[in-house]
Amino acid sequence: MEAKGYIFDYGGTIDTCGCHWGKMLWHAYERHQVPVCEEHFREAYVYAERELGKNPIIQPSYTFRKTLETKLRIEFDCLEERGYLSVGNFTAASMRAALLDDLYEGVKAETARSREVLTQIGRQHRMVLVSNFYGNIGVVLDEFGLDGLFAQVVESAVVGVRKPDPAIFRIGVEALQMEPRQVVVVGDSLRKDIVPAKQIGCQTVWIEGEGWTDEKEDHSAADHIIHSLAELTRM
Repeated sequence: MEAKGYIFDYGGTIDTCGCHWGKMLWHAYERHQVPVCEEHFREAYVYAERELGKNPIIQPSYTFRKTLETKLRIEFDCLEERGYLSVGNFTAASMRAALLDDLYEGVKAETARSREVLTQIGRQHRMVLVSNFYGNIGVVLDEFGLDGLFAQVVESAVVGVRKPDPAIFRIGVEALQMEPRQVVVVGDSLRKDIVPAKQIGCQTVWIEGEGWTDEKEDHSAADHIIHSLAELTRM
């Protein structure tokens, strides 16, 4: 694989090694025996994501830990309001705190592994980050020691374009000052990362992990399929 530059996705790629964040959360719910079924959890997860997408709840100063804490609060509020979670306030707060610590420590460990890979790639290639995020990605990158690795950060909340719109990847390619064919896009979502990147002529690497659904996906848009970022250094 020949490349002069790289575009990386953030959520699900750098922080979870391809595992969809909905699944990351659900597995934590399972580990801590939160008394709710997966169907009801999925309702709450989708509700929380929509609330965060349409309302300026996440502030530019929020760390990832604060962002995750906010997501969990909205999910639990939804579960309780719909009668899916019948626990006392103290118990619910304790559960949320346990989930937060569990998930945050896991993300810290995975992000540290990703940082090693990104540092190695960055020695030879220019890199840009393209992410659907809430306006606080700079704080999050600093939180995990990823600041300074990317030549530019293209964040949906800032540029006003969201994946899967190919335009957000065009912005990333322009930031690299390269032709699309010279750029490799790495992401965990076929629909949001790989397909639109391929549409504008980039090379694509799909990091395959546990998806939100069990539906079979068309892998043909991905030039390469990996299961950890470390595999990039051997390609």
